[in-house]
Amino acid sequence: MTETETKMPGMWGRLFGGGDKPRAAPQDDKRPALEPNEKPAEAPVAPPLSAPDEPAVAASEPRPAGPPPVAPAPVASDVVAPSPRPAVTTAIPPPIAALEPTPPQPKKGWFDRLRSGLSKTSSKLSDGITSVFTKKKLDAAALEELEDLLLQADLGMETASRIVVALSVGRFNKDISAAEVKAVLAEEVEKVLKPIARPLVLEGGHRPHVILVVGVNGTGKTTTIGKLARIYAAEGKRVMLAAGDTFRAAAVEQLKIWAERTGAGIVSAEIGADAAGLAYDALRKAREENRDILIIDTAGRLQNKADLMAELEKIVRVIKKFDATAPHTVLLTLDATTGQNALNQVEIFRQTAGVTGLIMTKLDGTARGGILVAIAAKYGLPVHAIGVGESVDDLQPFDARDFARAIAGL
Repeated sequence: MTETETKMPGMWGRLFGGGDKPRAAPQDDKRPALEPNEKPAEAPVAPPLSAPDEPAVAASEPRPAGPPPVAPAPVASDVVAPSPRPAVTTAIPPPIAALEPTPPQPKKGWFDRLRSGLSKTSSKLSDGITSVFTKKKLDAAALEELEDLLLQADLGMETASRIVVALSVGRFNKDISAAEVKAVLAEEVEKVLKPIARPLVLEGGHRPHVILVVGVNGTGKTTTIGKLARIYAAEGKRVMLAAGDTFRAAAVEQLKIWAERTGAGIVSAEIGADAAGLAYDALRKAREENRDILIIDTAGRLQNKADLMAELEKIVRVIKKFDATAPHTVLLTLDATTGQNALNQVEIFRQTAGVTGLIMTKLDGTARGGILVAIAAKYGLPVHAIGVGESVDDLQPFDARDFARAIAGL
């Protein structure tokens, strides 16, 4: 055995108690043999190699009578450095995960991602419906409990009443299953959503087609703009981005990254610059460069802040000075987690900026996904797309049937 064969690999040695360096070879023992009952001289005694964890024998322990066996003198060629403490690899097997890595999971389709994203909303509804309609007739008390469940999911009074009426026709005071209730729920929700599920079509032949994106803080405006730019670039459109959120440096940098990824042009200004002036410059440059689409980001603003809403009105006025027909599309991004507050946002931004369509984000993080149904029933504004995650593929055109089935847990 060579010296290299006695070394343990560093990681395994440290893991199981061994060292990286072998111990030095012991010198020949020149001391005379001990007489019976004679105490040995006080000197360090090397631990036996065969049992590294046994305690050393006390010096005062009596030894058996008779002379101790004398070991044969070692031959020079047989003297090797002792091995470090051996690692007992059979006692602690390697982790299974290290030997058998988990195979990559197939990517989910859009409906699976939508259903997974709406699971908090659908689970709340489904569990409530099951508890109410298990072995129970459809009476007035059951209908009242159902209406409460629908309101808690933020579907709105109009839609909740519509579902209750549709369910009671021909079924009142009869046995009904939870599955039947869910089917009626999905059918009625689809009826409300179908008229407003419209793809974002850039009509009018404007060049550039100006898209203004508005919304409160944290609704995902900048990320949505980046995803739209990617979609249009993939269609062969020449896109220009305007970093109109001049109060937040991170938003400007984020938009620059999206411009680089998608090959879009970008117009930005110093932090704190006038957003209306930047929008004007961006429109002028987009026209000079013959761009197909100009998407303008704006700073997030609460709908109850009069000064910030006045600034948004100014942006719209300045754009119209350059092109009386612009902005041609005004998208309001809504955060589904805000629930009923989203209704107020739609009302104020529609009056201030002339919202033409909605994009709802963060449907994967809320049990209040039904708010989209309430908005559709009250305002009838087109819903162009919904988002159920952060990746680019998680922003998809809105489909009424898919949404209704997902929210009903079907």
